[in-house]
Amino acid sequence: MNPLPCILTIAGSDSGGGAGIQADLKTISMLGAYGASVITALTAQNTTAVTAIHAPQPVFVAEQMKAVISDFDVRAAKTGMLFSAPIIKALAPFFAAKTFPLVVDPVCVAQSGAKLLEDEAVEAMVELVFPHATLLTPNIPEAELFTGMSIKTTDDMVAAAEKMLGMGPKAVLIKGGHMDSVTATDWLAMPGHKPMPLMQRRVDTQNNHGTGCTLSAAIATGLGQGLDLYAAVRGAQKYLNLALRASFSLGAGSGPPNHLAPWIKEKARGEVVSELEAVGMRFVGMSGFSELVPECRMNVVCGVPFADEPDDVAGFTGGISASRNGVICPVGHPGFGASTRVAAALLAMRKYDEEQRWAVNLNPSEAVIGALRGAGLGVAYVDPDAQWFDEHVEDGISKAIARALAESAAADAAAVLCSGGECRLPMLWLFAADSEELLARICAVIDQLKSAESL
Repeated sequence: MNPLPCILTIAGSDSGGGAGIQADLKTISMLGAYGASVITALTAQNTTAVTAIHAPQPVFVAEQMKAVISDFDVRAAKTGMLFSAPIIKALAPFFAAKTFPLVVDPVCVAQSGAKLLEDEAVEAMVELVFPHATLLTPNIPEAELFTGMSIKTTDDMVAAAEKMLGMGPKAVLIKGGHMDSVTATDWLAMPGHKPMPLMQRRVDTQNNHGTGCTLSAAIATGLGQGLDLYAAVRGAQKYLNLALRASFSLGAGSGPPNHLAPWIKEKARGEVVSELEAVGMRFVGMSGFSELVPECRMNVVCGVPFADEPDDVAGFTGGISASRNGVICPVGHPGFGASTRVAAALLAMRKYDEEQRWAVNLNPSEAVIGALRGAGLGVAYVDPDAQWFDEHVEDGISKAIARALAESAAADAAAVLCSGGECRLPMLWLFAADSEELLARICAVIDQLKSAESL
C-alpha cells in the first residue's frame, strides 16, 4: 500500500474533542490522509466554555515542529490556535522555510466566546504568519478584527477579502456562516481575480463547534492530496456541510459536526440494497399493486443517511413492471445510481425534509390520486411549463418538486403530482421516511382503490 499523504496540524487541543487538534485529526483521517500534530496550547473546555488555557514554552512548540518536519514528508499543513506572540515567533522560521501548502485559520475566539489569541499576538500573526499562507480562512469576526472593518454586506466581504490579500497570503477565504442569509456563502479571493462567491446550503443546527477547524483541516488535506486550491475548498465545503447535517448534541452547549458522516453513509450502502430488495419482493406479493404501476414503468428508491447526490440513492437497475394480468416483476437488481428520475425526486424532497429516504413513482391516474387523498396522504401539485422541464429532465423534476412544495397548501404532503406538459407524461411520486412507512402508505392506497371499485 502506498503511504498516506502526511498532513500537519499546528493548533491547540480541545479537551471536549469537537475543535482544535482533535477535530483536525478526525477530519484528516476521515478524508484519507495521515495526521501529525504540533500542539500550541492545552485548553480545558466542553460544549459551553473554555475554563482554562495552558500554553507550553515556545521552545517546546518549536521542538515539536522540528521533530515532525525533520522526519515526515509533510504534504500540507494548517494552523489553528497559535495563542501568543512568543509561540508565533518560535514557529515563524519554519513557516518561512516551508516547502508545502499552508492553510492559516486565524483562530481568535472559541464558539463559546473565550479568547484563543492574546491581544499582542494579532500583530505577530499579520507580520509573521499571513505572508506565508497559501490560504487564509478567517470567519467574519476574525476578518473584522484583522482589517478593522465592519462587514455587513456583500460589498464589505469583497473589500475585506481584498484588504487581507494585501497582507501577503496567496489567497483568502472569508467564511460567511455568520451572515444572516438563506445560503452560507464563503468568498474566495486570489490576486488578479474578482472575489468568487462559493455558495452552499445553510444547515439549521446549533452543533457548530469546530466548524472552522474542520474546514481548514479538510482544505489542507485536499491540497496535500494534490488538488488545486479551488477543488480543495469546494471539497472541504462539501465535507463540512455533510458533517453539519449529521451533527449531534453532545453536552449542554454547541455540539460538534459529525466527522464520521462519510463513513456512516458508506456503511449504510449494503443495508440499503438489502432493504430495497426486500421491499421489491413485498411488492410482488401485494394484491392490487399492479394498479399503481405506471405504463412507463415504476422504480422504488432508497437513499443512504444524509443522501445528497444521485449516487447516494439506490433503485432497481431495470425498474419494476406489471404484466397485463397483474404480475409484478422487479427487473435487474438493486444498485446505486440505477435510478435517475425517481432519485432526483427524492433528493428534491430531501431539501425540504431530510427525514424522507424512500420514493416511488406511481400511476398518475385520477383513481390513484383520489386514493392517496382518501388515505389521508396530502398531494402537492404543480402545473409545469417549459422552463421547469427543459432538456435536463432531472433538473426539471427537482425544480417542479421545489415549486410544488413551496406553493402547496398541503404542507405535510406525502406525494407530489406534476401534470404533463407538451410531450411530457404526468408524474406522481410518493415519499416515506422508512420502508415500513412506505409499505403502509402503499397498502392504504390499494385499500382505497379496492373500496372505490366495490361501490
